[in-house]
Amino acid sequence: MRRGGEGIMFKRPNYNRHQFNKKVKGLLIRFKIAAVLIVVLIIYLLFFSSKIKHVQPQPPSQQISVQKLWDTADSGGWRPSSTPRSNWHSPPNESNGFLRVRCNGGLNQQRTAICNAVLAARIMNATLVLPELDTNSYWHDDSGFQGIYDVEYFIKALRYDVRVVESIPEIRKHGRTKKIKAFQLRPPRDAPVSWYTTVALEKMKEHGAIYLTPFAHRLAEEIDNPEYQRLRCRVNYHALRFKPHIMQLSQSIVAKLRSQGHFMSIHLRFEKDMLAFAGCFDIFSPHEQKILMKYRKENFADKKLVYNERRAIGKCPLTPEEVGLVLRAMGFNNSTRIYLAAGDLFGGERFMKPFRAMFPLLENHSSIESSADLTDNTQGLTGSAVDYMVCLLSDIFMPTYDGPSNFANNLLGHRLYYGFRTNIRPDRKGLAPIFIKREAGRVDGFEEAVRRVMMKTNFGGPHKRVPPESFYTNSWPECFCQVSGSNPDDRCPPDNMMEILESRLERETTNVTSIGDE
Repeated sequence: MRRGGEGIMFKRPNYNRHQFNKKVKGLLIRFKIAAVLIVVLIIYLLFFSSKIKHVQPQPPSQQISVQKLWDTADSGGWRPSSTPRSNWHSPPNESNGFLRVRCNGGLNQQRTAICNAVLAARIMNATLVLPELDTNSYWHDDSGFQGIYDVEYFIKALRYDVRVVESIPEIRKHGRTKKIKAFQLRPPRDAPVSWYTTVALEKMKEHGAIYLTPFAHRLAEEIDNPEYQRLRCRVNYHALRFKPHIMQLSQSIVAKLRSQGHFMSIHLRFEKDMLAFAGCFDIFSPHEQKILMKYRKENFADKKLVYNERRAIGKCPLTPEEVGLVLRAMGFNNSTRIYLAAGDLFGGERFMKPFRAMFPLLENHSSIESSADLTDNTQGLTGSAVDYMVCLLSDIFMPTYDGPSNFANNLLGHRLYYGFRTNIRPDRKGLAPIFIKREAGRVDGFEEAVRRVMMKTNFGGPHKRVPPESFYTNSWPECFCQVSGSNPDDRCPPDNMMEILESRLERETTNVTSIGDE
């Protein structure tokens, strides 16, 4: 019996050695030819693709869609929420005393000071006296808090957080009525929470009331307590509501602007104080330079500033013409409707003329609304408040100098909280060398270079806060939440959280009343 494979004979192929070598040599030649063709093809493709990049002014990844900018930015699944997440207790019925503050500066510096005052009162378990606005020194306007903000709404909105009174009440002692005199303190700049729980609280308990003045930037912005930061947002974006007549004026202007489609607002910070602060003098006439130098000497610390150096690192405010060139490079045309929020532009019409030629549809609160209230108070708190609201509600907001500008910084934060509304924030440092080259006559590729810089900026979506960016400019992530976030700390609180706080406040009030009746 044969085993598998036995008896099967294989015939050996009868190859001629010369024929075999000839075939191998032919195959090698074919392989060499194929390799050369592949190399040539790769070189051709690389060369061709570089030509495509040279011909096209902007690759698809760097296209800026103007239509997309008119919409809100991508939220990434986040939504605004400053509602307490943890066991946030109502303010105790017995406080440690009264807190008075004097908020100095302009409307928006005062706004951040009010937020800090509420938080300071919460930290010290103090009763907050309605903040004083130092309007006379800055605005020559004595409207005060009551003339700008809705006081009743402010007190009611913060009822779960702090107790607010309009004035320190008189006390009756030994049969006589006595007024509490607040002890005056000057808080250190960006004071830590510990200063309020020690130095300030000790004086409050000793005197019954303290008066903190001045009160701009007198509480640290970065506090490692999300609930404290959310309280700031509740004050800034909910409790601080302008009086009805200001809201109506603002809504009237927005309605007129929007009746013809989308509109953009621009904070054109090309004003005497900011130019003097920045030390950007050389583009002005000798007479104008003297005015700026005098203002700087009277209002800012003595410091040697070289214009060319300042300009090269983006420390100078954009000129109106530069603002127009940025917008045009991004794809906006002369049909774009623009609302200008600005004071008196330094240098006058000669700086506005190039901008107006590019974008003729320019408006401000005076040109679009002839209200007597605005006409009489365009430079005061009412005019600033109306500008703030119109910029908040605009489809796109563009600050031209958002470094030390409280107006721009507060609006950027408010628009982020208001639903990730689009902001265009020029990178002045990145744009400076491009403008300098253009002024030297090198205009080739100018618009493409501007677009490349602007594509790297954030247009209003959630992003990490990096110093020196202010909490009031970007309150993400503390004042935002995710409906289905993977991190429990980021998840939105229950929808009925405010009802829970209300019932808790009512229960505590009832308990106190019951104790008093016994």
